[in-house]
Formats: sequence, structure tokens, C-alpha cells
Amino acid sequence: MKWLYHRLVMYGTQQLDATFAALADPTRRAILARLAQGEATVTELAKPFAMSQPAISKHLQVLERAGLISGGRDAQRRPRRLEPEPLAAANEWLESYREIWEANFLRLDALLEEMKANERRRGAKSAKGKN
Repeated sequence: MKWLYHRLVMYGTQQLDATFAALADPTRRAILARLAQGEATVTELAKPFAMSQPAISKHLQVLERAGLISGGRDAQRRPRRLEPEPLAAANEWLESYREIWEANFLRLDALLEEMKANERRRGAKSAKGKN
């Protein structure tokens, strides 16, 4: 568990908190999915949603504060683009837990196999005793 604490400190709990808070909303996840295909303006991002452009702008502000997207300038356009670093850090943090659970499941599999083998041995001894 000491290494897990070190990872939390290394990645910064504030960054992870902001990333997971931003990802908690389905609209923001949909915006990220759209930006994974390429940059887009607020108008383009708002198009598929049944909400106002100011509401979309608020979602974009949350994503920007979390570092998940950034804005640029392209003449009159202000396209937004995906920033992969916070997602990569969140994925690495989650991966550490996957590794823990995988190791636990492997130990459980080994224990179950051992129990099955013991049961088969007991069954074989029992069958010999009846003959």
C-alpha cells in the first residue's frame, strides 16, 4: 500500500480529483469523445445536445479547469482540443488497482484449484476405503 500512496502523491490528488469530477458527467464525456475525433468549436460541440451554448460553455470550463481540453485561436474560430495527459494519469492510477485485483484473483484461482485437488484426493481415498 505504500507504493499506492506514493502514486497518489506523485500524480497529485487534486489533478485526479478534477479529472474524475469532470468525467462524472455524461455530457462532458460525450464532449471528450467528440474531441477525440479532432478539434471543434463551441458551436460544433453544442450541436448534438439539447442544451444552450452557455450550458455547453460551462461544461467546457469544467473540462478546461481539469486540464482535459484546451482552447486555441484559428482566425475567428476558437477551437477546443483534447489534452491527453490527465486522462493518461487517471488511466495509470486505475491500472494500478487493476493489477492489485488481478493478483488477488490469481491467488484466489490457485486456492480454489488447491481445494479442488484436496477434494478429489479425499474422494479417491473414500472410494478406495469402500472397496
